[in-house]
Amino acid sequence: MSKTTESTSHYDHLEKMSTRDLLVNMNREDEKVAASVRAQIPQIEKLVDQIADRMLSGGRLFYLGAGTSGRLGILDASECPPTFGVDHGLVIGLIAGGDGAIRKAVEKAEDDADLGWKDLLDYDISENDSVVGIAASGTTPYVVGALKHANEKSILTGCITCNENTPVAEAAQYPIEVVVGPEFVTGSTRMKAGTAQKMVLNMISTSVMIKLGRVEGNKMVDMQLSNAKLVERGTKMVSEATGLSKEEAKKELLTHGSVRKAVQANKK
Repeated sequence: MSKTTESTSHYDHLEKMSTRDLLVNMNREDEKVAASVRAQIPQIEKLVDQIADRMLSGGRLFYLGAGTSGRLGILDASECPPTFGVDHGLVIGLIAGGDGAIRKAVEKAEDDADLGWKDLLDYDISENDSVVGIAASGTTPYVVGALKHANEKSILTGCITCNENTPVAEAAQYPIEVVVGPEFVTGSTRMKAGTAQKMVLNMISTSVMIKLGRVEGNKMVDMQLSNAKLVERGTKMVSEATGLSKEEAKKELLTHGSVRKAVQANKK
């Protein structure tokens, strides 16, 4: 198969470019990402609806990847509890090589076609759950193998890749192929491909959480009050929703522990 992600950059002699030219040209390439993601919205929609249906029935969402792709999945999963107030076990990110690979690459871990499924089995994965494989190249054995095993167990599978007609897409029931073209630095998929994957992950998790009722109006009413900035934000939300003064709203917020509960207790 031909990998667009490995195609030669449209730019050459990067080391001779001025700082301004480097930045302008990288930005020019980044501008292409949103359009590539937009073209995949119909596929993203299908996957979101399937995931949401299962999560409403008690299922979980697993992200699975290696390298940059795995780290992006872990990032998205780790932000769901503080943003939407869900349990840490509801959205789970797994990376080839384990948590140590978040900071330092683990040699050959992504080449093990059985390791991804073994990692999923550690979480007692079931038919209620959903697995989204993330692989810019679309060929990562760790991801392909996990998706194939999941399919055999009637578990929902999706993927995010940046090449067309890949083994990962073939193994996924709901493939998302965001083809962003050659990277500014040839083959450096932490750039446009990584940006595309992050955008799609944002869309998936945010849409699912909204469908699970974790947003009211346009507010994160279940966010965790883990620092002063979030307490201040929550105070403003409670004050706007109830008409309470800032001081009263903050007191109610801290008493009830969430924007949702504080507002419910003080609705006019």
